Amino acid sequence: MKNSEIARLLDEPACRHNTPDKATCGKLKPGATAGGCSFDGAQITLFPISDAAHIVHGAIACAGSSWNGRGSLSSGPELHRLGLTTDLSEQEIIMGRGEKKLLFAIKTTVERWRPAAIFVYQTCIPASIGDDLESVCRAAQDSFGLPVIPVDAAGFYGTKNLGNRIAGETIMKHVVGTAEPEPVAPRPGMRIHTVNLVGEFNIAGEFWHVAPLLDELGIRVLCTLAGDTRFHEVQTMHRAEVTMLVCSKALINVARKLEEQYAIPWFEGSFYGMRDTSDALRSIARLTGDLDLQQRTEALIQREEARLSRELLPWRARLQGKRALLYTGGVKSWSVVSALQDLGMTVVATGVKKSTQQDRERIRELLGEETVLIEEGNPRLMLTLFRQQRADVFIAGGRNMFTALKARLPFLDINQEREHAYAGYAGLPELARQLDITMHSPIWERVRRPAPWATSPDVTGEQR
Repeated sequence: MKNSEIARLLDEPACRHNTPDKATCGKLKPGATAGGCSFDGAQITLFPISDAAHIVHGAIACAGSSWNGRGSLSSGPELHRLGLTTDLSEQEIIMGRGEKKLLFAIKTTVERWRPAAIFVYQTCIPASIGDDLESVCRAAQDSFGLPVIPVDAAGFYGTKNLGNRIAGETIMKHVVGTAEPEPVAPRPGMRIHTVNLVGEFNIAGEFWHVAPLLDELGIRVLCTLAGDTRFHEVQTMHRAEVTMLVCSKALINVARKLEEQYAIPWFEGSFYGMRDTSDALRSIARLTGDLDLQQRTEALIQREEARLSRELLPWRARLQGKRALLYTGGVKSWSVVSALQDLGMTVVATGVKKSTQQDRERIRELLGEETVLIEEGNPRLMLTLFRQQRADVFIAGGRNMFTALKARLPFLDINQEREHAYAGYAGLPELARQLDITMHSPIWERVRRPAPWATSPDVTGEQR
């Protein structure tokens, strides 16, 4: 990938803050890939396309442990969970045989699994030695008669977020618009509408909490990019009436291009918490322009909010006034704040390291101008903030778990490795339950007691 192409991806025109007098969305700086490189960002964006094969072209270390790496669940095929790699060795790198091994890997994959498509991911080593990924993929596509898509996202190009955008560009260039959606049977007295959910990864099955609501309203999800998605669904994204952007920093370029090329309006929303779920459903209905759908959406919202309010009563009684320190990034930096407030909790600080300017603005709207924004995930800083703000629970990603547990602090994992779904009306009670279990566990009282030998008399009868 050329430097000019990377610069164009970093300079995202759809971001409101990205004006000529301000910095672009993702300036590169030393150490920027410590939280994930471009290859990592590209593969986690596209891996959930579950009937496609995903081949990592490079050393075996880049393939990592693909099985359940993101926690994105599929209701059907699970081919995406296989860790396929060309496993380049020193011999192939020195002798320049990387392209031949890639072609052999594609051939083996086609013969063994016959996937709907194959995504091939460029990594640092083949990019450095000059392997022509596009030519190999084009030749393989002609030979085997199925889409073979090059994802040129070598790790040294930049950050994880840049990799997300490279994946989005790849989808728009090679996949979207190459097929038409399957027809669906009409419903009596109900017009069917279509929507794309961009940046929805179905972590722990969260999308399955939302899908029944959309189905009841007659809203057909053409594609969730990319949770529980099939390749054919990605091909048909150009036929949607509305795009909902679930994670702006990752795939805003996809939403923008769908609007520019296919006149599909888009908005950014969230399915975390009661208020945000209701707002997202309203926005979808409003953008379709169907007054009947808008009325039915309001009726559904009133019913679900009334039911949820009753269900949350015992949880709110236990969680009211509890204080949370939240350290996550992107859309979760504000959407989870909204969900916690729905439970009567107070967020004393939240992380913004991976958040856009819009994300920061939403946080300040929810928490006020004086709220503490955490720029860096330094463990010492986290523990100091926790104690200063008198927090009751630390909510963050898995890499912060041991920081919290060593300090004997209640910890809840909110990132993609978790096993519980918190989205939609059905997810909020589960979030409340997990928070209650975490904070009110008897283990915290026990581990905070002085050690028995610290207070027991020694053999001389003296107190230690």
